[in-house]
Amino acid sequence: MTITIFGASGMVGKQLVKLALFKGYQVKAFGRNVFTAGFTEQDNLQLIPGALFDEEQVYNAVMGSDAVLSSLGGGTDGTDKTRSLGIKNIVQQMTRASVSRIIAVGGMGSLLAPDGDLIMNGKDYPVTFFPVSKEHYKAYEILKSSALDWTFVCPPDIIDANATGHFITSAEQPPLCANNRINAGDLALFMLDELQKNEYSKLRVGICQEA
Repeated sequence: MTITIFGASGMVGKQLVKLALFKGYQVKAFGRNVFTAGFTEQDNLQLIPGALFDEEQVYNAVMGSDAVLSSLGGGTDGTDKTRSLGIKNIVQQMTRASVSRIIAVGGMGSLLAPDGDLIMNGKDYPVTFFPVSKEHYKAYEILKSSALDWTFVCPPDIIDANATGHFITSAEQPPLCANNRINAGDLALFMLDELQKNEYSKLRVGICQEA
């Protein structure tokens, strides 16, 4: 399988690259800083420096791939549109290249609360998280309105740690966990597992570390 990873030089992106290579995938790692991210040269790893908003660069990155994994980052004050506009361009170029499967990282605020409303609309939701949560939700809406086979993973706090294999997931709502975190490695592991299992096609997914 050949996969394109966007946000490859970020915390989750690096875990995605490492685990995908371990699983034997052909990996195309896209990002501004992929040549300075510390990746070891391997035959099945192609480093693609590029700009996320450049249509031709993104098209060339996804062309010929079987699937796309996106772990886009950016600012959190609401002025950085990398998450929403980045996903918009990825979706457009995937459609153009006839690549249908994408698994993307969002935020927990895009999940549903027990009352059916978005978590980010809850009265106790931290105000400081709301701007970036709106960006995540815009990205979700773009995926949902597309014809792609998408999965939108909505983690809580992401910890810079390797995979343990001990995590819990649930569709549309946060799983019942004793914590509010997920290792970057376990988030990446879930995304790669989902490529094979397809348990959450066209769904939001809650995830957290198993105690």
